[in-house]
Amino acid sequence: MNILITGGAGYVGTELLTKLALSNEISKIIIYDNLSRGHRSLFLGNKSIFLSKIDFIHGEILDSRLLKKQLKDTDVLIHLAAMVTTPFANTDPHFFEQVNHWGTAEVVYAAEDTRISKFIYLSSTAVYGTGAALANESTPTNPQTHYGISKLRGEGHVNRLMGKSNAIILRGGNVYGFSKSMRFDAVINKFMFDAHFTNRIQIFGNGKQTRAFIHIDHLVRTIEQCVLKEIPSGTYNIVDKNLQIMEILDVLKELYPDLEFIYANQHMTLRELNVSLRSKIFEYVNQFTSIPLLNELQVFKSQFAF
Repeated sequence: MNILITGGAGYVGTELLTKLALSNEISKIIIYDNLSRGHRSLFLGNKSIFLSKIDFIHGEILDSRLLKKQLKDTDVLIHLAAMVTTPFANTDPHFFEQVNHWGTAEVVYAAEDTRISKFIYLSSTAVYGTGAALANESTPTNPQTHYGISKLRGEGHVNRLMGKSNAIILRGGNVYGFSKSMRFDAVINKFMFDAHFTNRIQIFGNGKQTRAFIHIDHLVRTIEQCVLKEIPSGTYNIVDKNLQIMEILDVLKELYPDLEFIYANQHMTLRELNVSLRSKIFEYVNQFTSIPLLNELQVFKSQFAF
C-alpha cells in the first residue's frame, strides 16, 4: 500500500507518519508539504523506521500538476494540509478560503484523475458552529468562523468522491498533546507553554465557554485504523472530551500551584460547542480509553526541556 499525506510534516502528520511507517502493510509514504509553518522536526531523530519507506516532496496543494504526479501510484490519500489559527479563526477569510476550501478542491480534483482507492480528510467540529446541546453527525452544520466555513466547503468537495471511491471525513475536535512538531496556538498547548515558562495564562472571555477536544494520540490512532481497516464512506466525529476553559485551568492549577490568570474582555460570553463522544466511527475502529486530563498534561509537562 502506498500513501500520500498532504501537510505530513505538521503537528498531526509527524505523529501519524511514525505510526504508519511501522506497518508492514504500507510500502511507501510520501510527505507532501510546503513547510509553511516552519516545522522541521519530522526530519530529525531516529531514522531506522523511515529507511526506504519515506519520500518528501516540497509542494503546494494548489500546484495540481505536481500533486497529480505524486499521486500516480498512490492507494490512500490523507489530506491534513490546512490553514489553522486558533483561537483566532476569524482573522482573514482569504487565507482560510485559499487553503482549506480551494486547496482541498485541488486535492480532490487530483484524486479524481488518479486511481486513489481511499481518501481521508481531516475536517473540524468547527463546522457545527455553536450550541450547548451535544452535536453529533446528524446535527445540521452552521459554522461561525472563517475557518469553520472553509473546512465545511472543503467537505463539499470530498463528498463528490463518495460515490467513486472510499472517502472518509473526520471532524476532529481541538487537538492537544505533545508532538515533535508542536502547535502552540492550540488552546491547551498554549496554556501549557505559558504556565510552564511564564507562570501566567491569559483567558479571553469569562472562561465558561466549552470546547470539544481530541488528544493527538487518539486522533492519530483513529486515522491509522481508517487507513488499514475497511471503513464505509461517510462523515464521522472524533472527540474525546468536552471541556470548559475553567476546567482546564483547574487542572493546570494542580500542575502549577502558583499559576496566575489574567482575563481579557471578561464580560464577553464566547462561543461554545459540545460534541457527542459516541461517534459512528467506533462501529468500525477501536474505541480509545479516555484518560484524565491531569494525567495527559503531566506527560506533556515531562517533555519540556527545562
